[in-house]
Amino acid sequence: MFSPSIQSLIEEKAGSFIIPASRIAFVEDENPLYHAFLILTKMKYSKIPVLNRKQKVVGLISLSMITDKMLTPDNIVIEPLSDLKVKDVMQTDFETINFAHTNFETQLHLLVDNPFIPVVNDNNVFQGLLTRREWIKTFNYVTHTIDEKYDITEKCVSHEEN
Repeated sequence: MFSPSIQSLIEEKAGSFIIPASRIAFVEDENPLYHAFLILTKMKYSKIPVLNRKQKVVGLISLSMITDKMLTPDNIVIEPLSDLKVKDVMQTDFETINFAHTNFETQLHLLVDNPFIPVVNDNNVFQGLLTRREWIKTFNYVTHTIDEKYDITEKCVSHEEN
C-alpha cells in the first residue's frame, strides 16, 4: 500500500495516466496482415491493440509477430502479409484493466512487465492505454514535489540488544 502522502500526489496526476482511445493507433482483427505491418512500420510502434468491430480489445499485434510469419529457414516471403489476417497472428493472452476498478498499486505491478495495458470500460469497450511512460512521468512529479507539499523527517529506530 502506498503511503497516504504519495497516494495523494499520484492522485493529482491520475487523470493523465490514460492515453485516450482517440489518440491510439490500432487495427481490427479482420484487417489483412499487411495493414498492421504498415501501421506499425509507419507509426514506429512496437506493439498496438487489436479491436473487433464492437471496439472491444481482442488482442495485441507487434512487428516481430508479423515478421516471424514472413521468415522461412532460408528466405523472407511477403505472401503472409496478404494471405493472413491480423487475428491469425495476434497475441490473445494479455492483461486489460478497468481503470475505475483498479487501484494504483495493481496498475504499477502490471506495468513492470508491460509497456502498456489496454484500458476497457464495464462493457469491455476500449477506452485507451495505461502506459509505463505516463507512470514514470508521475513518479518524476512525486519525487520533485513531495518536499514542497510535505514535511518529511527521518524516523530513528533504535534496536536494543539483549
